[in-house]
Amino acid sequence: MSTELISHPLLATALELHPQVALRPEPFGALAYHYGNRRLVFLKHPDMVAVANSLAGHATFAEALQACGIDPQRWPSFVTAFASLQESHVVRERAVHEESPE
Repeated sequence: MSTELISHPLLATALELHPQVALRPEPFGALAYHYGNRRLVFLKHPDMVAVANSLAGHATFAEALQACGIDPQRWPSFVTAFASLQESHVVRERAVHEESPE
């Protein structure tokens, strides 16, 4: 297992599904359709769909993986897959709003 991927910066990134993306459940996982760029992408495993759907509810990609019960030995493949989804604009970095002191 590559330690380079385990410490990949994407793991510390707040991600979300792009607002113009719809997921359609399929037996193999899901189809992701981007209404803006008209791209169709396959999510080839139900675990990918679970993580994608949970992204907005977690502070980082790593937290989403943990919450979905993804074995850390599988994280490198998820990093690779979600980096590709980010390049395809299926997921994007989420703006993190810091609390302002009162």
